[in-house]
Amino acid sequence: MTSTIPAPVTRPEDGSGLQAVLLDMDGTLVDTEGFWWDAEVEVFAELGHRLEDEWRHVVVGGPMSRSAGFLIGATSAEITLDELTVLLNAAFVARIERGVELMPGARRLLTELAAHGVPTALVSASHRTVIDRMLRSLGPEHFAYTVAGDELARTKPHPDPYLTAAARLGADPTRCAVLEDTATGVASGEAAGCRVVAVPSVAPIEPGPGRTVVRSLEEVDLEFLRSLVMVAH
Repeated sequence: MTSTIPAPVTRPEDGSGLQAVLLDMDGTLVDTEGFWWDAEVEVFAELGHRLEDEWRHVVVGGPMSRSAGFLIGATSAEITLDELTVLLNAAFVARIERGVELMPGARRLLTELAAHGVPTALVSASHRTVIDRMLRSLGPEHFAYTVAGDELARTKPHPDPYLTAAARLGADPTRCAVLEDTATGVASGEAAGCRVVAVPSVAPIEPGPGRTVVRSLEEVDLEFLRSLVMVAH
């Protein structure tokens, strides 16, 4: 469901101000980070292995290849990365088919951005099949473009996903606001040169240069995002 036509970007004539908002999906807009861990625990139990709770912080927010590869190495499970990826995606999709809760403030923020014509992109390390299913809950009309983790050679924490989204929206990355919930995603947005708002879900994230940490999306609105970009410039 990737949009191939960049949305028109509404911006001042001098190019200043907020040009686009780029949003992570799992743990940021939808309450699904626990779903991924539950899926991993289930799949490895079927393979005869028990996952340690401390591994959860290692795999959260990362690309499937990294998370699955780590768990294969940690458990010595006799399964290939490709085989495990298929099983994990299937287990995760089975969970979201039962229903997904949006994070507090997510629906309001998406509605506000749409009402003001702010270009937005969904930027996720999840695979395309997962994103397309999740868009049924989020509303595909809220996003001019979507980026999936299996569509790029390098996904988070590399800057490629956010650079790609900004380019497709015709926006300057330094005038884009990124919303993320994990250190991996924050690193991706910062490497792309964006202003990052961190909304920690599983593990804490410290404030830093170009980074603002909030407790939930209920603290975030369009004026707040505009102010972050204006301060940076």
